[in-house]
Amino acid sequence: MNTTGHRPLVAVLGASGFVGSAVTRELARRPIRLRTVARRPVGPLPAGAAAEHEPLVADLTGPGALAAAVAGADAVIHLVAHISGQASWRVADGDAAAERVNAGLARDLVAAVRAERPQGPPPTVLFAGTTMQAGVPAAERIDGTERDAPTTAYPRHKLAAERALMDATAQGVLRAVSLRLPTVFGHVPGAADRGVVSAMIRRALAGEPLTMWHDGSVRRDLLHVEDAARAFAAALDHAEPLAGRHWLVGTGSGTRLRDVFREVSGAVAELTGRPATCG
Repeated sequence: MNTTGHRPLVAVLGASGFVGSAVTRELARRPIRLRTVARRPVGPLPAGAAAEHEPLVADLTGPGALAAAVAGADAVIHLVAHISGQASWRVADGDAAAERVNAGLARDLVAAVRAERPQGPPPTVLFAGTTMQAGVPAAERIDGTERDAPTTAYPRHKLAAERALMDATAQGVLRAVSLRLPTVFGHVPGAADRGVVSAMIRRALAGEPLTMWHDGSVRRDLLHVEDAARAFAAALDHAEPLAGRHWLVGTGSGTRLRDVFREVSGAVAELTGRPATCG
């Protein structure tokens, strides 16, 4: 992103979430105006931050809330998501509240930018998609050319949101880039990781057995949350050539969960001196 002449305004929607907290910390290093938007207060930026912080507490589903959150923004990073529980990214079919957040906010974002009609180039919008939008891949490795065939509600919502943003890009309303994320894991101060890796680490540290479903052959492409944050920062810097399509973030291949569980179990056993909780 070009910072010559003024401090650009970057609005991070969902800034208190797991990925949002990491993205906020990454962008705090830059000489920008950083508007963090979340339903709960976002703490101060890390020590030594170069960004000017504009915290905003808002329920983006409320009337006019999203328009106010992105008003005047040069770039918007849309990380808001609605899921059904504390340890699952699944959403029930017919969950209207989830659809309102996961897909409806993208439509609100397009409407807000269209109504504002900003001067100069259209604002950049970075969207957090999911590799699950492609459905069950026919091959072990995916490359982003697969036909989208989501099998559950959450990736269907994400796909609808992505398409709304891409249609708006084709119309010149904004410049959208969708980063489709795999399984993200790691630690961000003050933010909870709901993913399978961290869940198993917590169970192992508590001395509980690591439950494996099927034969553990299910594969997950694992991406550290700091790498996810750096991907959004890089996309912000190169939005022009990236706009108008989706991009995969990750290795493109998966690790068997039984191997992940055994790695976690062995590392925790070495740390604590207790027997491994996964055979």
